Amino acid sequence: MSNILYDLPGPKARLRNRVLSVVSLVAIVALLVYIVMRFNDTGQFESIKWQQFQYAAIQQQLLDGYLTTLRAAGVAAVLALIFGAVLATGRLSDHGYFTGPTTLIVELFRAIPLLVLIFFAYYGPIQLGYKVGPFWPLVIGLTLYNGAVLAEIFRAGFLAVAKGQSEAAYALGMRKTQVMMSILLPQAIRAMLPAIVSQVVVLLKDTALGFIIQLPELLYVGKQIGGRLPFGLPYVPSYLIVAAIYISTCGLLSAFAFWLQKRLIGGRRPRTTAAPVPLTTDTGAAAV
Repeated sequence: MSNILYDLPGPKARLRNRVLSVVSLVAIVALLVYIVMRFNDTGQFESIKWQQFQYAAIQQQLLDGYLTTLRAAGVAAVLALIFGAVLATGRLSDHGYFTGPTTLIVELFRAIPLLVLIFFAYYGPIQLGYKVGPFWPLVIGLTLYNGAVLAEIFRAGFLAVAKGQSEAAYALGMRKTQVMMSILLPQAIRAMLPAIVSQVVVLLKDTALGFIIQLPELLYVGKQIGGRLPFGLPYVPSYLIVAAIYISTCGLLSAFAFWLQKRLIGGRRPRTTAAPVPLTTDTGAAAV
């Protein structure tokens, strides 16, 4: 038996894959145990380093930083989706005066590192004499970079729909806008959703770059908490808590996307073709 892209593994290959999986799992567990032991040897689990996290003021600081992270990610995600949709529309256009500029914009913002975009948005207005806070430069950088990436995701999703779908719609007299919105988009969204959510998760994690321009987001707050000498400079405990918050948020977002994808599919089952019933003659004999 074979799949579309590769031959299915045989008994030896399946055994080898199981052995490799077990060895990899053991290696990962051993690495985690080693890291925990090193943390313990260097006193990262001492009570004094974790003592401040029981105070309501410290918890409020973490909550404020987390809310700032969510606010920046939420605003940037909405703007990036809109910006990406506009660029994807231009990329899918039949007119060169639309496809040319939008292609240039997409390739430009995909090629520039995100941190450079944030620096341009933050320090550019300052050089011109305008004072800006760190929030909007971070949002602008995230919007430009992720919008360009999402534009390619949208375009690939539309192109992934079978060509016969649009040809049949055009044959019925539908215009391109109707074909895009009524025929292609409902089918493309199911194919695009995993990639869109993955990019939104990347956007959420990239909000930590606001730390560089002193936006009081989660990572910045974690660094401030970890730099307190009376509690033994608890950088590692602080960053562990920040990492746990990021992992939990990204996990919840991925779980929501999985649930939404199942809802969009709607439990559709492939149509089964009934077995043909043999035709019979008047005498009851099966017709050939």
